[in-house]
Amino acid sequence: MKKLTLPLSMEERRGLRAGEGVLLSGTVYTARDAAHKRLHEMILNGEELPFDLHEACIYYVGPTPATQGRPIGSAGPTTSSRMDPYTPELIHHGLRYMIGKGRRSEEVKEAIRQYDAIYFVTVGGAGALLSHCVKKRRMVAFEDLLAEAVTELYVEDFPCYVGIDRYGNDIYDEE
Repeated sequence: MKKLTLPLSMEERRGLRAGEGVLLSGTVYTARDAAHKRLHEMILNGEELPFDLHEACIYYVGPTPATQGRPIGSAGPTTSSRMDPYTPELIHHGLRYMIGKGRRSEEVKEAIRQYDAIYFVTVGGAGALLSHCVKKRRMVAFEDLLAEAVTELYVEDFPCYVGIDRYGNDIYDEE
């Protein structure tokens, strides 16, 4: 598995292929359905976003409360397609990396190709294990959404696969 630090260089991004295993380190933001809807509305209203989307990575997760001595509880991926109505707009405004599970729409694939983005997938059902890769957590926005609030995570060696590479090749279309 390739060890990579976010944000990736253009050379690193161009070198990734669907199906390739990676260990990601760096800053990742959490956001699910409700947070995506709010971010989308903020963009449409010309409001300043609570974090910079430029070269950002969003992990589709609604973590459980932190256990004693840990920054986060179980943190497994949620189904990515629920974010698809909002994702192309976020990619247009700078989002370059997403982590989740499952297939994406043709509109998301087209935005990934157009803006050189990457969709990473990780294993569902492994939230307790994945949480050990999270070293720090900070509240960013929408605290009223509880587990679905936007938080900033610092991850080390977070295991993923390239689900859709910047060329639009999709791991779910491979035989």
